[in-house]
Amino acid sequence: MPSSDNGDRPAAIALREHLAELADLGAVTALLGWDRETMMPERGAAPRGELTATLERLAHARAVDPVLGELIEAATVEAQGPGAEPDDAPIARIARRDRDRATRIPSELVVAIAHATAEALPAWTRAREESDFALFRPHLERQVELRREVAACFPEAAHPYDALLDAYEPGATTASLRDVFARLRAGLVPLVEAIGERPEPPPLAGPFAIDGQRALALEMARAMGFEDDAWRIDDAVHPFAQAVARTDVRVTARWDESDFSGIFAVLHEVGHGLYEAGIDPALDRTTLGTGVSFGVHESQSRTWENQVGRSLAFWEHWYPRARERFGRSLADVELGDFHRSINIVHPSLIRVEADEATYALHVILRFELEVALIEGTLAVADVPAAWNERMRDMLGIEVPDDRRGCLQDIHWSCGELGYFPTYALGNIIAGQLWAAARAQLPGLDAALAAGDCAPLRDWLRRNVHVHGRRLDPSELIERATGSALDPDPLLDYLREKYTALYDL
Repeated sequence: MPSSDNGDRPAAIALREHLAELADLGAVTALLGWDRETMMPERGAAPRGELTATLERLAHARAVDPVLGELIEAATVEAQGPGAEPDDAPIARIARRDRDRATRIPSELVVAIAHATAEALPAWTRAREESDFALFRPHLERQVELRREVAACFPEAAHPYDALLDAYEPGATTASLRDVFARLRAGLVPLVEAIGERPEPPPLAGPFAIDGQRALALEMARAMGFEDDAWRIDDAVHPFAQAVARTDVRVTARWDESDFSGIFAVLHEVGHGLYEAGIDPALDRTTLGTGVSFGVHESQSRTWENQVGRSLAFWEHWYPRARERFGRSLADVELGDFHRSINIVHPSLIRVEADEATYALHVILRFELEVALIEGTLAVADVPAAWNERMRDMLGIEVPDDRRGCLQDIHWSCGELGYFPTYALGNIIAGQLWAAARAQLPGLDAALAAGDCAPLRDWLRRNVHVHGRRLDPSELIERATGSALDPDPLLDYLREKYTALYDL
C-alpha cells in the first residue's frame, strides 16, 4: 500500500495524480458532449457514441481500480499527520465516496444502462414526435427496472429512491424532500390561484431581432463575469452550460424573436458557468473541483435568471439599452409595464416554459411519479393518466396529448431518475441565498440598478463557488444562509414580488 516516507507525502501526491487523470477524462467527455450539441454534423453521431463509450469505460476502470482504493486509504491516514495540506482530507473523503458508489454498481449494470439509453433515446424522440407514449413505454419500463437494480446496490438506504437521489444531491432523502416539497406546494398553489384571479399583464409584442438579443445578452454576461478569453456563447436546441475547465466555460442559448427567452437562457447558463469558474484554483483536477450538487448548481443559475434577471433593479440599467436595440418594439412600453410582462404568471403545459411561480410544481409532479415508479406503486403503463391527473390538481390544466405531457422531457429516456428534484431544490436554495445576500449587501439593488453585478457575484463566489465540493450541500447551505434547507425564503420572495406586481 502506498504510504508516506520522510514527510514527502507520496500518497497524497499519487492520489492527486490519479484523480487528475479521472478529471481529464471527464473534461474530454464534457467537451465531446458540448460539440455534439453545438458543432457536430448529424452523421457524426454514431462515431461520437463510440468515442464517448470508450472514455466512459476508461474512466470507470480508473474509478474502480484497486490502486485508487489503496491510495485513498493511505492518503486518509497521511492527512491526519504533520505537514498535511488542508485539502488532503476532503479530497480523500470525497474520492472514497465517489469510488464507493462506482464499485457498488457492477460493470455489467453500467453497460446495460448505457445500452438501454442508446435504445431509449431514439424511441423517445419518435414517441414525442408522434405523441404516442406506447412507443416509449417498453424503454421506460427497462430504465425503471435498471434503476431499481441500482437502488438494490445500496440496501442500507431508507428508501430505494434515496440511492438515485444521492447521485445528484448527496445527502438528500426521499423523506426530507417529501416534507420540503409539501411545504413548497402548500405555499405555491394558493399563490398561483390568487394571481389567476387578477388581470394578466399583456405579453411583449415583439419582434426582437435575434442579433440584437445576442448582443444585449453578451453585454449582460460580461457584466456578470463572462470573460472573452475564457468563455464562449453558442446556439443549441436545448440551452446548457459546460465547463471544460475554470478557464474554458461554454454556455449556449436558444433564441426566439417573439420574446426575450434567449436572454434569460444566457443569464441562467452564465450563472452555472460562474459557479465552475469561481472554484478555488487549488482544487483543479481533483474530486473537489466542481459544483457540490445539482441543486446547488441550479441555485446559481436560477438566482441570476430570476432574482436578478427578472428584477426591476436589474432592468433599470438594462432597459434603456434594450430600447436602443429594439426601439420600435419597445417604444410605447414603459419600464414598469415591461417588468410586469417578463413576470407573467400563467400555468402552462411545458416545464421549461413555466414561469417563476409555477415552475416548482412541474418538478414536484415528476418527483412524485418517479418515487412511485421506483416503489412499484405506479406502473409505467399508468404514467400518462397519473401525469394528467397531477397537472389538473396542481396547475388546473388539462393535458391534450402525450407530447405536451409525459413525453416532453428527455431525462427518463436517459434513465436519469433522481435528477428532477434538483430543479426545485435549486429554486429553494436560490431563495435562501438571495435573502442572505440582500441582508448582507444592503446596497445590492442600487448596484444592480447601476449595472454592477460584482457585489453579488463576489458574495456568491465567497459563500458558494470557492468551496467546490469541500463542503457537503447541507453544510454549504447552512454556512451561506444560516439555516438548513427551507422553502420559506423563496415563498416570501414570491409573495412579496407578485403582491406588488398583481396588486394581491
